[in-house]
Amino acid sequence: MNERIIELTEISPNDLFGTENVNIELLKKYFPKIKIVARGNTLRIFGESEILDEFEKRIEMLTSYFNRYNKLDENSIERIVMATGEEPKPNATKEVLVHGVGGKLIKAQTVNQRKMVALMQKNDMLFAVGPAGTGKTYTAVALAVKALKDKEVKRIVLTRPAVESGENLGFLPGDLKDKLDPYMQPLYDALRDMIPYEKLDSYMERKVIEIASLAFMRGRTLDNAFVILDEAQNTTHNQMKMFLTRMGRSAKFVITGDPGQIDLPRKQISGLKEALLALKDTEGIGIVYLDDKDVVRHRLVKKIIAAYKGIETE
Repeated sequence: MNERIIELTEISPNDLFGTENVNIELLKKYFPKIKIVARGNTLRIFGESEILDEFEKRIEMLTSYFNRYNKLDENSIERIVMATGEEPKPNATKEVLVHGVGGKLIKAQTVNQRKMVALMQKNDMLFAVGPAGTGKTYTAVALAVKALKDKEVKRIVLTRPAVESGENLGFLPGDLKDKLDPYMQPLYDALRDMIPYEKLDSYMERKVIEIASLAFMRGRTLDNAFVILDEAQNTTHNQMKMFLTRMGRSAKFVITGDPGQIDLPRKQISGLKEALLALKDTEGIGIVYLDDKDVVRHRLVKKIIAAYKGIETE
């Protein structure tokens, strides 16, 4: 009898084994001639060499399936173990951008969110502009995660101007990530919806997903990356120009912002407003304007936006 050890590096043991090892018990039914011992982040398997080869192949398929669809259940395990051709896919429409945590289907929900998706397919740079709650940041993150999973890019870079501290983050405790965390929370929230916690933690540790201060982007060239600049209305002329010129080969850039929520000093021109005017006719750059019809938060948010719009026009 042969013995092999499978080290789990691309999937967490909890995700593969299932609650109380329910998935392992299921695999034992499909491979009755193999002894399977699950412990820590390893599988020890015992049996005939040919059967062990097949088992390892199916574990790779299960890992690949989970990393794409964030879900393993009895039905998907059965389909993968019994499959004779390519890895099975769950039933889903073409509109699905990402299979989120627990298999949640994440897709564009409004006309302008779908326009974001369409423009990103045709362009390497996209400006998505609109008020709070319109899903511009969430959709941008979904597009980034999709590009990473489809291996169109090798990493995701997230940045945002920390206007409240004047980009001088030194007085905050902790390392750079700790200092930036309060400003990056909306991006973290979106990522946690789309990538399991342990996988997200691993991505950030290995810089597959990077949180970067806009102040420290100068001098960098971002190749093979999907880069999101959030809250871009709070960039200055110099910051926006510097950011846009960081674009390297095989890169995708999405710039999101709300010109109605500028926190810059009163006489400071928003880099976002300036860029929208300067680049509106530039080939390869898409621009989409979202509005209150795209609000996907609580129903009161639409009413709040409308109410403030009325005050601002008086």
